[in-house]
Amino acid sequence: MYTIEEFDKEKTRILKYILYKKRTEQEIRRKYSKEIEENLLEDIIEYLKEAKYINDNDYIERTINNFMILKNLSIKEIQYKLQAKGLTKNQIEDYFSENREELEEYEIKSAGNIIYKKSASMETEEIKQYLLKKGYKLENINRAIEQE
Repeated sequence: MYTIEEFDKEKTRILKYILYKKRTEQEIRRKYSKEIEENLLEDIIEYLKEAKYINDNDYIERTINNFMILKNLSIKEIQYKLQAKGLTKNQIEDYFSENREELEEYEIKSAGNIIYKKSASMETEEIKQYLLKKGYKLENINRAIEQE
């Protein structure tokens, strides 16, 4: 067991970590599992989830929105980046199935941006191979090429 003082001290420490930059539940577990006793960590995570400081679904949505604004990525690359943050395949797939059209449009636009940038130095077929290696869907690459 632990004291209320211990709970508050560790909760404050984790809260600072979360407020500095939004984190997934798994990132918090990875960082603090060796430093904080397991029951205490579980209770703090539950408390922070109830208080809405930790919400993996919000994290997925915010992260994807940031990618869409700032980066040219394939849907596959986004999935890998989210999995690396410790999010489950189910959480990610749920979001992706609910937002399929928007993500497909983003991937086509993203492929188009890359095609535009690379077309000065590479042939269309080379660019196609490059995009396929990065996880872009062939149909989205072809649609992006048609739009160019």
